[in-house]
Parts: sequence; C-alpha cells; structure tokens
Amino acid sequence: MSKIVFFDIDGTLLNEKKLLPPETKKAILSLSEKGIYTGIATGRGPFMYEALREELGINTFISYNGQYVVFEDNVIYKAPFSQPTLAEIEALAEKNGHAYVHMSHEKMVASEKANRKIDESFATLHFEHPPYDRTFAKTNEIYQVLLFCEEGEEAAYQDQDSLEEVRFIRWHKYSTDIVPAKGSKAIGIQQVMQELGVHQSEVVAFGDGLNDVEMLEFVGCGIAMGNATKEVQQKADYVTRNVEDGGIVHGLKHIGLL
Repeated sequence: MSKIVFFDIDGTLLNEKKLLPPETKKAILSLSEKGIYTGIATGRGPFMYEALREELGINTFISYNGQYVVFEDNVIYKAPFSQPTLAEIEALAEKNGHAYVHMSHEKMVASEKANRKIDESFATLHFEHPPYDRTFAKTNEIYQVLLFCEEGEEAAYQDQDSLEEVRFIRWHKYSTDIVPAKGSKAIGIQQVMQELGVHQSEVVAFGDGLNDVEMLEFVGCGIAMGNATKEVQQKADYVTRNVEDGGIVHGLKHIGLL
C-alpha cells in the first residue's frame, strides 16, 4: 500500500497557464483524507510555491531538486553550495558573459539588473525579474544557481575540473539549473522516507521534467505525465494523461489510490 505520493509542480500539478486544475486539487485533498501523505518535489525554491502548499494542505516538500527538504514544517536536510564553488561559477559566468540567479531558501537575486534571457525564462513561470544583488551569496546559504545561456553553452562549465561536484539540468532554452552533483529529488525523498519509516515500494511520484528522472526511477511507482518528454516517459513505470487532461486523477485511479 502506498504511504506517500510526491508531485512535481510545473507541468505536473500546474498546467501551462500555471493554474491548478480543480480536479487535481480535489484528488490530492482526497488522498490526505485517506491518511496518505502528500508531498511536493520541485526545482523551485520554498518561497516560490507557498500559496500552492497552503491550498493543498501540504507541509512536506523537497525544494531545489533535493537540496532543501522540509518534513511537517521542519527542515530535515539542507545541502547548500560551498563558497569556493559559488565563486568559481560566478567567475566563469563573468568570463562567458552569462547572467545568473542565486537562490536561498527565502529569496532569489540576479547578477544583472536587466537581462532578456532571465526575463523570458522567468515569464514561463509567471515570475518577474529578481532583484539585483551581487553580494547576497557571500552572507546567505545558496541551494541552487540558475545560469542563463544558450543550449550547449554550459559545456564551458562542465569541462572544468573545479566544477566536477555540480551538474546542469536544463529547464528552458535560455536557462539551466546548477545543483550539487550528488543531489536529486530522489535524495530528498530518502530523507522523508527515513522520517516516516516507509519503504521505497510504498512511495509514488508524479513528474514530467528531466529533473524528475531520478525520482521516477527511485520510487516504488514512478508516473510520468503525458506531456513529459519521451526520455522521461521511458524511465517511468506508467505514463498517465497530460496535465490538461486530468493526468493526476487518471494516474491515481490507475494505481488504485482513488
């Protein structure tokens, strides 16, 4: 029997207009009423989906692709970047003329006051250009860096021996997440499993993006959305309908949770 279900946000819970379908909300609340834990696993920072958590009554969540984990409103795991790694990323970004955004658990700041790639990327999330601050990372823990560059340009960073401990996950044609190499949503899920005392086989996850692959492979039942890429769908145990066509409800019914 499944004990907890994790949901990605963008393209999984939320549609292209960044809206939560009413039937999805009803289904998740129904799980909670049955005593099944529900959680969120996302690349977003905690401050970027507070309203969604409140709407769904969720207090267990994995942010920044596994770098910041909260169980029942208590932080149980965090893995920020080291200052030397941040300094190396910043130096290479300056050298290559790329803008970047630093993300803490409370806010995000940009390296440039105005940048087209930042604006276009953030527009897809319905977020505005973050405030400009070049000193923020020196006094705050940073869990994720967003690098703004064309596809393929991240190779200039990946070839650096000094950055072997990070990896790049592209989420937009102009932007890629930079996260610690050993981090993933699956790592975050393991932290929650320890708190709950549940087995891998008792965990379900829904996702659609490349940053969901490790999670879908790790859990007992990984469900890819119909709108997920083929690469993601191939890693899942089941492919449900797309987010606009009741994918969450259909997937939960398929595995007998609704």
